Amino acid sequence: MRKDYNLSKRKYVIGGFLCTVVLIYIIRLFNLQVADDHYKANAESNAFLRRIIYPARGLMYDRNGKLVVFNQPAYDVMIIPKDVGKFDTTALCQVLDITPEILAEKWAEMKSPRKNPGYSAYTPQKLISHLSQADYGRLQEKLYMFPGFFIQKRTVREYSSPTAANVLGNIREVSAKDVAADEYYRPGDYTGDLGIEKSYEKALRGIKGVEILMKDAYGRIKGKYEEGKHDVAPLAGHNLTLSIDIELQKYGEALMQNKIGAIVAIEPKTGEILALVTAPSYDPTLLVGKQRGKNYAALVRDPYKPLYDRALQAAYPPGSTFKPTQGLIFLQEGTINTSTMYPCYHGYVNRIRVGCHGHGSPIAIKPALQTSCNAFFCWGLKNFIDKRGTRPAKQLEKWKDYMVEMGYGYRLGVDLPSESRGFIPNPEYYNKSYRGVNWSANSIISISIGQGEVLATPLQIANLCATIANRGHFFTPHVVKAISDSVIDPKYTERHTPEINREYYDVVAEGMRMAVLGGTCRGAALPGIEVAGKTGTAQNPHGKDHSAFMGFAPYNDPKIAICVYVENAGFGATYGVPIGSLMMEKYLTGNISPGRKGIEERMLNSNTIISSGVKVH
Repeated sequence: MRKDYNLSKRKYVIGGFLCTVVLIYIIRLFNLQVADDHYKANAESNAFLRRIIYPARGLMYDRNGKLVVFNQPAYDVMIIPKDVGKFDTTALCQVLDITPEILAEKWAEMKSPRKNPGYSAYTPQKLISHLSQADYGRLQEKLYMFPGFFIQKRTVREYSSPTAANVLGNIREVSAKDVAADEYYRPGDYTGDLGIEKSYEKALRGIKGVEILMKDAYGRIKGKYEEGKHDVAPLAGHNLTLSIDIELQKYGEALMQNKIGAIVAIEPKTGEILALVTAPSYDPTLLVGKQRGKNYAALVRDPYKPLYDRALQAAYPPGSTFKPTQGLIFLQEGTINTSTMYPCYHGYVNRIRVGCHGHGSPIAIKPALQTSCNAFFCWGLKNFIDKRGTRPAKQLEKWKDYMVEMGYGYRLGVDLPSESRGFIPNPEYYNKSYRGVNWSANSIISISIGQGEVLATPLQIANLCATIANRGHFFTPHVVKAISDSVIDPKYTERHTPEINREYYDVVAEGMRMAVLGGTCRGAALPGIEVAGKTGTAQNPHGKDHSAFMGFAPYNDPKIAICVYVENAGFGATYGVPIGSLMMEKYLTGNISPGRKGIEERMLNSNTIISSGVKVH
């Protein structure tokens, strides 16, 4: 009998087809039940509600143990869109004290892929944030009227005083970028924004918990699943101990009212920042609650830029506060010694006009610091840069390296965001500026007195003062002393020592002490306390000169080093010196002596914004 091969082949084809269909069904079922969690989420959401329990954010205390930042309860209206049934819109608006238009706007924002990229009908979504206590109470009573709705409890920040907004920062709702960058977050969460809140976000935020609740066929909560056996408790964030003295911070902000500028005070022995004042500033409570967005926009539009932290971000010409760095370099390089004297007459240095003021001539390094002689440091730079047997570019590179060692030209690494690096020119900068034309010390002479291209932040100037106070070393400035019971990052305890002999720091410190005893800083003298200081009057092409001061005290056991910078305020002795001396006295003694109350009143009540005649854009 002849075999039918076509029928035999057809059998294999049909078998293969059936196997393929079965395989497709298996793959599809695997995708539905295992790979694709859409249906899983749908099934689970019908029976369970996984409710996030937000941890308490870490608290902040000042260096003396005073509570500075703490938490208050806040409530968000959450919904699971799939479970939302018919409800009385008017009744909900009445309960929440909002208009139907606002409710419609919030609903549209929640469902917007652009504003809420994580939207899903099966997972909890935030509809309205920051319910007041009264709104929460009313809604809680009538929640049964609104199927699919529930209230999410969280905390928001509260402050013991309207102080230090630039240091503390604030919290904001996360963006799509935040969610994509860190799996901890989901839409509707909050994260640190600016200041310590941003820098120490991971320490402050804690670890979320979760509770699993059972729902009936109508979506109503019936209680905890298996009596909470599978719940996970949240873990509170770490508390921070700040280096800031909040009372000193308050005082500094009061002194800088109606002024533009900054104050930075550092404990030289540790690098701990005692006060970090920027002016003008703002009340941190403005960025908490329902009005945060509106208030933030107003602060951004403010022509005086209160969100701009001038203590860290503003790069100013340091003026004569820069002269101690030059003295140190010239002494270290052998360009001068303590007996070297340069002339200061007729206002000229090697045919270049240099402004100065009345004092003896010729003059040595200590009295040059005492009287803030411009000519002395210009002569010093000329002899250093134009040194025989070398090239100006090589000498300037060496000069720049010294400046970087002393903390200029790069970020110091403070534990706050948005620090500026300032600017210290190098040979490449001048080669480009002069386009191939040879340059010499005469071309760049103004950098010797903190003018020209040199720019520094108040933090960098204060750090230099701390280095001189320590007679040759500094610690990276920082605003957090401890995280809970643990110590700070080791980098903040590492000593930085510029390659300059200690004996030259002694020379510069003595010159700064002489400036207080009988020079440009006489107004910084304090009863019973030895103070050293240096004024700065920085030229400003846009208006009145800037008033600057740096100083430290006590002279032989420094506990505070400070920089004050007041824009458009004239001579350093006019505002920088008195404000700096008041801050040092307040910190060291806790009071202002009766004989200096008049100075205090004048600084508290003065207005340099009006007197400067400069419009801020």
